[in-house]
Amino acid sequence: MAAMHIRHATPEHLPGITEIYNDAVANTTAIWNDKLVDVDNRRQWLEQRRAAGYPVLVAIDGAGAVAGYASFGDFRAFDGYRFTVEHSVYVHREQRRQGIARQLLIQLIDEARAIGKHVMIAAIEAENRPSIELHAALGFLHAGRMSEVGTKFGRWLDLVWMQRTLQL
Repeated sequence: MAAMHIRHATPEHLPGITEIYNDAVANTTAIWNDKLVDVDNRRQWLEQRRAAGYPVLVAIDGAGAVAGYASFGDFRAFDGYRFTVEHSVYVHREQRRQGIARQLLIQLIDEARAIGKHVMIAAIEAENRPSIELHAALGFLHAGRMSEVGTKFGRWLDLVWMQRTLQL
């Protein structure tokens, strides 16, 4: 497991976050967007998360670089869902499979619990076995599968839903 320092993101981390995000857009099915973004786009995203009272965490490696990031936001925009959040975790392509996503997700769960959230949702592309296995190992349960609800790289994608109850 990689030794990482997990902390709350600041504007100085935005270039690293932007690089990881754009790599996921261009090369993976982890993000179902087609357009790359700039640092200003990620700055607005960070400000929106902060304004909502939600964290953006970064994993900082020994060289001071952003090795990964994680956050959560509202699951749905209706009052009845106010205790449920949907999260995202992304790791730099050169630092995957080193335990960074696990460290980020554990901290993210703690952050959600600390602000009184009840359930955390994961929406994962169905062929992303490492992510599904990580979530299962951290107590997320399979909640459903939706077939061909997205598209990327010229093919239809299935979405697996997983959830974890935070407050018992």
